[in-house]
Amino acid sequence: MIEILNHTRLARAKDTGALVADILHTLKGRSTIGTNLLDIDRWAKTMIVEAGAQSCYVDYAPSFGRGPFGHYICTAVNDAVLHGRPYDYSLADGDLLTLDLAVSLGGVAADAAISFIVGDARPTESVAMIGATERALAAGIAAAGPGARIGDISHAIGTVLSEAGYPINTEFGGHGIGSTMHQDPHVSNTGRPGRGYKLRPGLLLALEPWVMADTAQLVTDADGWTLRSATGCRTAHSEHTIAITDDGAEILTLPKQTQP
Repeated sequence: MIEILNHTRLARAKDTGALVADILHTLKGRSTIGTNLLDIDRWAKTMIVEAGAQSCYVDYAPSFGRGPFGHYICTAVNDAVLHGRPYDYSLADGDLLTLDLAVSLGGVAADAAISFIVGDARPTESVAMIGATERALAAGIAAAGPGARIGDISHAIGTVLSEAGYPINTEFGGHGIGSTMHQDPHVSNTGRPGRGYKLRPGLLLALEPWVMADTAQLVTDADGWTLRSATGCRTAHSEHTIAITDDGAEILTLPKQTQP
């Protein structure tokens, strides 16, 4: 299903996006050396409930997962990249942590992810990889607008990632979003310009470039959910929910501190 939002529901989407962004901003600030992933999950639950929102993850049970996800946020550390199921692990200096969060508020969902280094260490390759996903995300957003096509976004993202030297996995990518978290159209992280669905005002998309340092192959963790790099290399993931408008693309998941 491809869903086009009217002005009323687009206003709700902006509220949801702001909530997602603010929760992620708060959690990043709390994610320090010694922080346990299960504490991050509990904090996320508290903030979602206090906002009167609903988790898109806790009861999520798609075909690629093992039963309901059972947690409120994805926490992926180092070689984990997608669907990171929180577990009893305390963060160490230099860990590369990705937080991925989707919630629904007022019947409209928003989805975003951030990757960052914990503590004072700044591993050069990890910093570069995070930066590449952020640049790819910005390029994808810049390519989105009325009259553009999904392939234009995919091509823009893939060009940045390829030029940075990263293999690209096409099993998982961006997606439409609206009354539910995952909708059509699929937005691959590489593609051909001028192809695919033609963008229309009112369409919401979650764009999410992610990479693994030296492989495009994923393996599934014993928890049945967490996807890791097949070689054990580090990974990074950046995501925003955007709305297609008459003038281009509006980012809905910017924290208030960075909004213009």
